[in-house]
Amino acid sequence: MDLTKRKKGGYKMYLLGYDVGSSSVKACLVDAGSGKTVAQDYFPKIEMPIVAEKPGWAEQDPGSWWASLKLATASVLQQSGIAAGEISAIGISWQMHGLVLVDKNRQPLRPAIIWCDSRAVPYGEKAFATLGREKCLSHLLNSPGNFTASKLAWVKENEPYIYERIDKFMLPGDYIGMKLTGEIAVTVEGLSEGIFWDFREDRLSDDVLDCFGFDRSLVPGITPVFGLQGQVSAGAAAELGLREGTPVCYRAGDQPNNALSLNVFNPGEIASTAGTSGVVYGILGQVGYDPQSRVNTFAHVNHTAEQPRLGVLLCINGTGILNSWVKRNLVPEGLSYDDMNRLAAQSPAGSRGLSVIPFGNGAERMLGNRDTGCSLHGINFNIHNRADLLRAAQEGIVFSFRYGMEIMAEMGMDIRLIRAGNANMFLSPLFRQALASTSGATIELYGTDGAAGAARGAGIGAGIYASGREAFASLERLAVVEPEPENREPYEAAYRRWKDALAKAVQEQTA
Repeated sequence: MDLTKRKKGGYKMYLLGYDVGSSSVKACLVDAGSGKTVAQDYFPKIEMPIVAEKPGWAEQDPGSWWASLKLATASVLQQSGIAAGEISAIGISWQMHGLVLVDKNRQPLRPAIIWCDSRAVPYGEKAFATLGREKCLSHLLNSPGNFTASKLAWVKENEPYIYERIDKFMLPGDYIGMKLTGEIAVTVEGLSEGIFWDFREDRLSDDVLDCFGFDRSLVPGITPVFGLQGQVSAGAAAELGLREGTPVCYRAGDQPNNALSLNVFNPGEIASTAGTSGVVYGILGQVGYDPQSRVNTFAHVNHTAEQPRLGVLLCINGTGILNSWVKRNLVPEGLSYDDMNRLAAQSPAGSRGLSVIPFGNGAERMLGNRDTGCSLHGINFNIHNRADLLRAAQEGIVFSFRYGMEIMAEMGMDIRLIRAGNANMFLSPLFRQALASTSGATIELYGTDGAAGAARGAGIGAGIYASGREAFASLERLAVVEPEPENREPYEAAYRRWKDALAKAVQEQTA
């Protein structure tokens, strides 16, 4: 049945969103009319295993994603009690930068090489040198790095018996799309996150394909981010309990999708997360890049050549992982994160001169891929106490966000508003207030997640919503955090001390 007629006819419609992560696969059912989540679940209940046969490797079985997706689908259908025929459209979000390879029978040829696998770094570096910095950055907006194209190059050289059997390569979400519909396709957003897209020429990058020696037949056909990408096949419908013919109408990588989930579509708008690692993702209205490649730039969900919308991605490895380390090692047993935050708040803004460099979770891209480690600066045994150290840790994370946001400002982004989900470190009143006051930006917190965003994205793609504005009209804003003028100067002084300490740490690591 035509979706527009269903909408006008007053039929009850639901949207199904999937978020395929490296820890779990989440499913969410959203009432298209109210925008409310009616059911959600995730599987597996313990973290999905990542296989590392060698140091720096990280692989997952694509079949495990599908198995978890089946369980999550069954759960949300049972929870909601709705009929499969009431689901009007499906959307997909996925862990970015992965590589899935299938043969002509659409069977995986090997485990997926996922985002945190670093084996392909030398291949990306070689391509960067061969193509040249200016060519890569001006056309691809990134170095090939450790992204999907470089991972495929590793397979080509190290597993030629696999490479010669490849029919198509895909990103993780494209694999799920194939399992749902039987169709193999990729979006411009997906090609850009794999470093296959030439933004200056607005087409698949011949330079990348020729540099790595890839056969063009391996590239799937291009499908739009929003729009009909295929329909649930009879086989998938039987496996999932869905209606055959249900349209799949949206797909995007997890960070662009997280931005969509927070109604971030236009230049100057910012989405942020602060889990184990931290992300600031801002929209740029013209084709541009960081000459030092400290941030990544990809096509956003609504990017077109006529109206550029680029997602500038700042990733900070040392974020919530520092906060959890501090809790495990410095907070008395039995105290919660809320208790720890209240204790930290007993110290004044600036932590009485104490600074923490939070980068203890590997090399940081915004520091030129240097690994400075985590360090403590300015401690005075006669002044400082546990509260000062707890606060300095959170402020150190805040300052790392500001440091990265200054790089984004150099690219022409005017950051005045940050939208974030009410989760992880944004649950800390100290963290979010310090971030607002330090950056000068207002922070809005929302109750949403990637699977719910994928569901709403499907509604846009299916034409149920006329625009992103309509799709997110019902998005619930839970809190607004404004900068505190009275703490501006203490934070500015603390940030200057922090930057000085960071500069010394970088210099020592470089020497």
